[in-house]
Amino acid sequence: MKKTITSILTACCLLATTTVVQAEPWRARLTELAEDPARGAANLHRNQYRNPVETLLFFGIEPQMSVLELWPVRGWYTEILAPFVKEQGQLTIATFRQDLGNRADAKMQFWARLSSRLEQRIDEQSEHFGPVRRIVLDPPQLLPAPADGQFDMVLSFRNVHIWNQEGHLLATLEQLYRVLKPGGILGMVEHRAAKVTELTSVASEGYTDEAYLIAVAERVGFQLVASSEINANPRDTKNHPKGVYTLPPTLALGLEQRDYYLSIGESDRMTLKFIKPEQPEAGH
Repeated sequence: MKKTITSILTACCLLATTTVVQAEPWRARLTELAEDPARGAANLHRNQYRNPVETLLFFGIEPQMSVLELWPVRGWYTEILAPFVKEQGQLTIATFRQDLGNRADAKMQFWARLSSRLEQRIDEQSEHFGPVRRIVLDPPQLLPAPADGQFDMVLSFRNVHIWNQEGHLLATLEQLYRVLKPGGILGMVEHRAAKVTELTSVASEGYTDEAYLIAVAERVGFQLVASSEINANPRDTKNHPKGVYTLPPTLALGLEQRDYYLSIGESDRMTLKFIKPEQPEAGH
């Protein structure tokens, strides 16, 4: 019996060691990509707020994965994700719809233009980005619709507040649940609303209540694996005149109290890791 226990402990130690050994090359590669001078000074400056290496390792990114990144806009994370998976895996980006027709929403049109520029840059720098596939996220629809269970991981960075504002959060999460493989990961980073009590919060423009987001995701069928304070910012009071857009990088007030808002830095953010269960619960 003693020999059996010793064998089990030895096997567990070997497994843990193997996991660490495997993860370290990924950390080194992610760090290399995140700190690449070619990203430009502005993007490198944001590493201190967005913590890309720790965030992606927390989500469990691996180079052989099929990854869907939602609304990359300028491609801040795409610059890291695409070259990381290009040899063994596949990155798909779901951009803003560009054929907006008569839609008058200035923000949507602006984001669509940025999406177009990103796609152009991916084509021009194909050696760096690799073969990035493109679809459209027009909440709640992914167009053209990916196959059920197509992705190992879906990543969303600071998008939830928009889906919620437009009334598409639940339906969009249902689509993400569908396209994830059983056992697949949904990683989400989002501006976190101010907590008043355990039951209430104040969600000014751009912020989302953490407990609410978790509840909606669990209603769809996701299970919360872990949450992290990697992207927390206790200096963010969350009561700014133009909500989260008051803070960098947007700085919606222009020169008004610019130094003060720069001193706060980017917003306080929740970082949530969900899994699509191997065996869905009844009703999902």
